[in-house]
Amino acid sequence: MLVDSHCHLNYLTDCDTKLAAARALGVRGFLCIGVKQDTHADVIRIAQRHTDVWASAGVHPESVAGKPSIDWVESALQHNKIVGIGETGLDYFRADDDVAHVRNAQRESFAAHLALGRANDVPVIVHTRAADSDTRDLLRAHTGAIGVLHCFTESWELARAALDLGWYVSISGIVTFRNADNVRDVARLIPNDRLLVETDCPWLAPMPYRGKTNEPAFVTETAKFLATLRGQHLDELAAQTTENFSRLFKRTAVHERLNSSS
Repeated sequence: MLVDSHCHLNYLTDCDTKLAAARALGVRGFLCIGVKQDTHADVIRIAQRHTDVWASAGVHPESVAGKPSIDWVESALQHNKIVGIGETGLDYFRADDDVAHVRNAQRESFAAHLALGRANDVPVIVHTRAADSDTRDLLRAHTGAIGVLHCFTESWELARAALDLGWYVSISGIVTFRNADNVRDVARLIPNDRLLVETDCPWLAPMPYRGKTNEPAFVTETAKFLATLRGQHLDELAAQTTENFSRLFKRTAVHERLNSSS
């Protein structure tokens, strides 16, 4: 059994068919990630239609504009299908005409998400790219917040700092890419009890589907690759990452649902 711990189902065409295809391969849980208020209703709608789909609410760093407000995210936490906050974080990869202003807005938004997660004991889903130092500093400044660095592509130093604070690290299909040696290096080092696996669909399809639209079923390819990379049996990795997901996203009660249906 596998869980796709990070997918954007609302951006997929024929979502229901793609979920059925994933289930046929043993994927038994899906976390549909919110990125902005404008699409929150779409994310919730999908989660409500499927017992094995949960959702998150948050503002992606590339969606932050002006003075960020996440009051709506706190309200969204009252919904029984919302199990996480985010995705939030920092993305310094793209140049901008007003870099300082954009980065300040991202940091303010990220800090607000972290504070909300800590206050409500809800995990925070973090996107981080080309922002190691600021990401590390903000995680340390909000000790007590917990969550996952998703689709991780950054340094082992950042991963280790997050792990030391109790965070989890999620690996996507990027780990299968030919030029992703740094991701593979990190993936080998993540402790068994802190590893998650994801698609980040509809983007970043793993080999042998690279270049195609990604979908939840492809999390099985990433899991197979990771198991080989880490010297584990696939069943072991699947069971461990599912347990990790359940432990982190406590609101999903994955084990209870799966056990009752077996």
